[in-house]
Amino acid sequence: MVRATRRTVAAASSRAAFALRSRLYQLASLGPVGLVVLVSLWHPAIVGRLQEQIFDLYQRVEPRAYDPFNPVRILDIDDASIAKLGQWPWPRTKIAALVDRLREDGAASIAFDIVFSEPDRTSAEAFLSTVQQDSRRAAIATALGDAPANDAVLADAVGKAPVVLGLILTQADEPDFAVPYGLATAGGDVRGYLPHFSGAVVPLPRLLETTSGLGALNWLPDDDQIVRRVPLLLAGGTRVLPSLAMESLRVAQGASTFIVRTSEASGDGGFGAHQGVRSVKVGAATVGSDANGDIRIRFSPHRSDRFIPAWRILDGSIRRDEIVGRSVIVGSSSAGLGDIRATPVDAAMPGVEVQAQALEGLLSGDRLERPAWTVLEPYAAVVLALALALCLPLLPASAGAAVAAGLVAATVAISWHAFGVHHVLIDPLVVSAMITMTYLGAISALFRAEQRDRHFVQNAFGRFVSPEVVEQLARDPSQLTLGGQQRELTVMFTDVRNFSAIAERMSAADLTRFMNSYLSPMTEIVLDHAGTVDKYIGDGIMAFWNAPLPDARHAENAARAALAMIDALPRLSLSGGSKPVAQLRCGIGLASGPCVVGNIGSQLRFDYTALGDDVNLASRLESLTKTYGLDILATDATRQLSPGLAWLDVDTVVVMGRTTPQDVVTLLGDEAFAQSESFRDLRAAHEAMLAVYRSGDSEAATAAVTMLRAVAPARLAALYDFYEARCRANALLPRDQRETITRLAHK
Repeated sequence: MVRATRRTVAAASSRAAFALRSRLYQLASLGPVGLVVLVSLWHPAIVGRLQEQIFDLYQRVEPRAYDPFNPVRILDIDDASIAKLGQWPWPRTKIAALVDRLREDGAASIAFDIVFSEPDRTSAEAFLSTVQQDSRRAAIATALGDAPANDAVLADAVGKAPVVLGLILTQADEPDFAVPYGLATAGGDVRGYLPHFSGAVVPLPRLLETTSGLGALNWLPDDDQIVRRVPLLLAGGTRVLPSLAMESLRVAQGASTFIVRTSEASGDGGFGAHQGVRSVKVGAATVGSDANGDIRIRFSPHRSDRFIPAWRILDGSIRRDEIVGRSVIVGSSSAGLGDIRATPVDAAMPGVEVQAQALEGLLSGDRLERPAWTVLEPYAAVVLALALALCLPLLPASAGAAVAAGLVAATVAISWHAFGVHHVLIDPLVVSAMITMTYLGAISALFRAEQRDRHFVQNAFGRFVSPEVVEQLARDPSQLTLGGQQRELTVMFTDVRNFSAIAERMSAADLTRFMNSYLSPMTEIVLDHAGTVDKYIGDGIMAFWNAPLPDARHAENAARAALAMIDALPRLSLSGGSKPVAQLRCGIGLASGPCVVGNIGSQLRFDYTALGDDVNLASRLESLTKTYGLDILATDATRQLSPGLAWLDVDTVVVMGRTTPQDVVTLLGDEAFAQSESFRDLRAAHEAMLAVYRSGDSEAATAAVTMLRAVAPARLAALYDFYEARCRANALLPRDQRETITRLAHK
């Protein structure tokens, strides 16, 4: 039995060695690998089209489940509304009435999938222009009196409501118009990555003056004219414009600015990472995107309960709870108006419903993703095909077929699981095709050897080799689901010193350039050190660490960010018009402790922010940096969480609103500086001075301060001026009345 087993193994090994040395086997098994690679490289559009068809099939088999309680509704100018209210286009006064009713019912935003680029043809002004006889025109004008123009009525209604008007980007000349939002970028100029248009068809000027939002209605279908993606942002001439869905998200939150993060932002590199747009943050929502600023919609089937007929809004038959707090998109499902789009789940879906589904995905996070690391799919296919080619000669025919079938089945199962559970699109086509073709070629080449050695093969047993699967890097959106929770944070507040004096000498344009050139690198430093920028407060920044993603080294990262900010100030090229800003300085406050972090605000407007005693304390410490003449002040809790850095005790203070004394420290450098002999000597002398000062011996403390002033670095001169003044003031008091704790009477 042992001899038979050894003979079987030897026969299989001999057959494998023969097969692997055979040119026929090499050509038959490895040729398909080269063929698939060549097709993928020379005709990627063919492969891409087949991939999209597979992903479309996934969506048709398991579309997104529609949530009837989702905060998006469509106000539909449907055939029934046209029959009841008259042919389209309706008078702008009727549109204004719709806006007023939606505003009164508490809509969070009202977005129009319509461009009001031409004056109302049903208005009195338009009618008068068609009257030829002067006497009749005068009589009609007198009868109309001072009635406002229809467009003016609509503009007034738009100005009172959270309205987003639509525009269409074109390749014509760029018109001159203002946008009602701000844009900040972490990284390079975002316009180079976005779909670019040179012009636009925009709403009437009087509507632009009153609207809260302005969103692009452009679709970017694939070559087969199926809409699978929607842009978050587009480049229109010199402007960056949000899509209608993205602008609706901003207006519904009451946010003012889009923050775009690109691949040039610090720390965003990595193998396989795409170059371009990474994410867009607006209000509390951060939306990841493709390189050119697109997202993939996970579609649900057409649902009639997503629509509210326009006539029912005007006749008051819709309950207020159908509207309150929801984002409403106004458009038409009427086939006669021609706004019909092909989608993966429906060949004829109203364009307004596609807009609504895009907004639903932005609000819920339930959308599809094709991560940058999926570029590794062809490499995984080559590895699996080569492994199969090496293994097949070692296996019986049935086992080889099982392995090949198992690899294909596992590829499809992984792809389906990633889609259904994680909403990640992994292509099963290239891997399955390469494995199948490799198997067919290899098994054909092995047929002769199988016939010659059939009696050995019948007694053989082989080793089953499990292939490695493509690593899954996509994360579940529910894990960032933002929500109020208590968590230990490190909070940072920064402020430019003497900002009022700096701003006083600048024009508005110069001040804007100054702030951008200052805030951009400061923001990059926060992001580079795993921080979250909460908000910009004039010339200041509020940031925090350890949310929304956990960060076990949050205090250390915040402290390093503070050091990097101070180190970056001399390198900043800042100027205020013709007069450069010299010796730019900022103060930084750090505090660590339990805070509440999450969506804070009202149902209609909220921000992802942090609240708590330590948030207030960080702000107070930033203000205190001016008192002590230091760049950075932090709480003792922050020092305890990052003990390796060069910390120095400053004082014990009682801030306004608190009764417990708080030890505050300053940060002078990193671990290398903390281990230097000069710092150790300074810290020892400084602590000795503080011990004498706190004992109440003001005369000895004054002498210690004088000695320290001679050896301390210049950046501590203001601190020792403060202590010298305190010592001299205490020396005038009886020893039992001398105060060694600083009590602040102001914020």
